[in-house]
Amino acid sequence: MQFMNPVLTAFGLTLFAGMATGIGSVIAFTAKRANYRFLSVATGFSAGVMIYVAFVEIFHKGAAAIAETYGAERGDWINTAAFFGGILLIGLIDNLIPSAENPHETHAERELRPLHDRAAKAGSAAAPSANAPEAGLHDHAHHSHKLMRMGLFTALAITIHNFPEGLATFLAALKDPKLGVAIALAVALHNIPEGISVSVPIFYATGNRRKAFCYSVLSGLAEPLGAVVAYVALRFLVGGPDGVIPPHVMGILFGMVAGIMVYISLDELLPTSRAYGKSHDSMLGLVAGMLVMALSMLLLG
Repeated sequence: MQFMNPVLTAFGLTLFAGMATGIGSVIAFTAKRANYRFLSVATGFSAGVMIYVAFVEIFHKGAAAIAETYGAERGDWINTAAFFGGILLIGLIDNLIPSAENPHETHAERELRPLHDRAAKAGSAAAPSANAPEAGLHDHAHHSHKLMRMGLFTALAITIHNFPEGLATFLAALKDPKLGVAIALAVALHNIPEGISVSVPIFYATGNRRKAFCYSVLSGLAEPLGAVVAYVALRFLVGGPDGVIPPHVMGILFGMVAGIMVYISLDELLPTSRAYGKSHDSMLGLVAGMLVMALSMLLLG
């Protein structure tokens, strides 16, 4: 399978993964009924792909690249430190985000129903009381303001999350385009529920589907933007005369990417999968993701 310029391929895959938030927004507006079981299996599948790839492929690629410069024993220590450094980085980012604006919360069917009704008005879930019109209007305005604030904070939270996710997708695709395709698909599946999370409160606050969709897409654009900014900074700061990033630097970044992917899978994807699904749906998706990834690596390897 032939790929075009590696940088353009990596950017294209990262852009595809980021734009999946827009797919989530469209699903929220058009689906007659949210298929939570599908979302559960899909996010579990995404977690399985990420965990398997992180430990079986990316972590070892990082170790091999670092060993070229520092030797096997010292390289293993550096790679392990990079792995936990990636976990620390994404953990610190998580702690900067208010828990009330968790972008991975599920939404009840009654919350999503007005999204499918084109006659729905802004804040329709909290209509003013007929017995107290002035108080009702005040409550309605306050409710809409609160929902808009929640939607914007959710978009900001997802934007912050998507910077390291974009870097992970970009670097994996840059090193191995086939591996990048798998990770881009996993991240895209992960981003679909996030698009729903942004669209729901913003639509309730404004009654404007276009505005809700735009905010959803903008939050996803953080992935390709983060990838480009990080890549340009790396080439400028540590790139050689020809702009190529040294192997040991790529190795350290791969170790960090593995840590970021494991954290995202365990802290975000699996809890979200369990919240959406029933019984063992998340485990079914997790094992299926690992199996598909393993078979693809064996067949295409």
